[in-house]
Amino acid sequence: LTDVYSSSPALGRYFRSAQVVYFSNENSTVFYQLEFSVPPSTEGFMENTMNPDFIRNVLRQNIYDED
Repeated sequence: LTDVYSSSPALGRYFRSAQVVYFSNENSTVFYQLEFSVPPSTEGFMENTMNPDFIRNVLRQNIYDED
């Protein structure tokens, strides 16, 4: 995850760290905590760039690109 987000054109400059919060072998579930450093409030930044769907889609696109 660190490589995915630190090299992202959209999120790389804001990304700080990723850590595993929970891992289960039983059902292949992993919860991560991502840390970003965001600039002072700018119109639409949190609603668009830091939108959970947008952040998730950056990872999803990276997975698709690897296939």
